[in-house]
Amino acid sequence: MELRHLRYFVAVADEGNVTAAASNRLFTSQPSLSRQLKDLEQEVGAELFVRTARGVALTPAGVAFLEQARLALGYAAGAVEAARRAARLSREAFSVGFLTGQEVDWLPRVTQLLRDDLPNIEFRVVSLQSPSLADALQRGDVDLGFLRVEPRPNVRYEVIARESLLVVMPSDHRLAGGAQVDPHDIARETFIGYSDIPHVLRGVVSNYFADQGIEIEPSHYVLDDFGTGISLVSSTRGVTLLPAYVEPLMPRSVISRPLAGVQPTIDIALGYRSDNPSSVLAKVLANITQLVGPGLARARRR
Repeated sequence: MELRHLRYFVAVADEGNVTAAASNRLFTSQPSLSRQLKDLEQEVGAELFVRTARGVALTPAGVAFLEQARLALGYAAGAVEAARRAARLSREAFSVGFLTGQEVDWLPRVTQLLRDDLPNIEFRVVSLQSPSLADALQRGDVDLGFLRVEPRPNVRYEVIARESLLVVMPSDHRLAGGAQVDPHDIARETFIGYSDIPHVLRGVVSNYFADQGIEIEPSHYVLDDFGTGISLVSSTRGVTLLPAYVEPLMPRSVISRPLAGVQPTIDIALGYRSDNPSSVLAKVLANITQLVGPGLARARRR
């Protein structure tokens, strides 16, 4: 078994579609990718995928294999980065990554904390989806990340805030008239769910509906970013649950309301490699209280 087989498998698992994985992530042909997956299944001795109406889905064996495949790729990337770190005599750059949209709140705080260091370092900022940002942390491409808790080898997390999930809907939707939305009313609406990519959000929302005794069957799926979710709300006149930080990104045609009763929350965390020798990172970690401010929860401006 080669590492490329694991990369192919993870790409198809993430995309949920062989053709999409071949063209969008692996830049190979669909027949070639299918053969590679078949070779992998023969070596594993179990079927890892089954075909669905939208592409492919993981079998129970595939789900079990995916977790270990991610870890194996993470350890391989870590070995490469460890060698690169050992070869570098100094580190002049400091890279901060943000879950797309979070830079609005957190970048000013980081630059304020590092105001004395910025003239002397190469300060880089990137915005990525949470799983991609976790991978960048694991590889050492990013020193500090503001993201969801995405387990990766050698990556540690410090939860710094908990955001409420809000009901996002068209401004003239029937549920928009009240100050809050009863979660049971959502069951009668077109609901926009989540693909495997924003899996932390998907898990939080699934657990919330299960706790409320509500069964939801999504009619559409947010595949990549929350901008897509907002667009789907506008175009389908459906509803979805999104973190509160998306409020500044919403057009006038879309509105948000809190949920009545117990409100679900989702964590935002600082992520970093445990073996990163950066003195700038050490300064940030030593001053988390200054970065976050008093209290864990953020007060959102509405």
